[in-house]
Amino acid sequence: MADFLQVATATETRDSAVKLAQSVVAARLAAGAQIVGPVTSVFWHQGEFGAGEEWQLLLKTRADRYAALEAHLLEHHPWKNPEVSAVPLTGSEGYLRWIDETTSPDSAG
Repeated sequence: MADFLQVATATETRDSAVKLAQSVVAARLAAGAQIVGPVTSVFWHQGEFGAGEEWQLLLKTRADRYAALEAHLLEHHPWKNPEVSAVPLTGSEGYLRWIDETTSPDSAG
């Protein structure tokens, strides 16, 4: 089986999170997306300390699809410099097979 990742990003609104998730999944760059929020974030941005609410997206994909997923997120994300991070994903054989099959570039569904 391929190696798998959980990719995270966040948006300012629920609507933009849903739109971004739909575009990624429709393009088969992720098998699925979970939207969590609002979450409170505390951060440094442009030299200033801040806090705010965000909507987190958790995307499941194959490691070999990461570069295309990252490029899609950066192109379609409403922020100029969004978080796009990934961590290795392990899981049950059936779940990982679903991710593998769903994100295959030649997948028909």
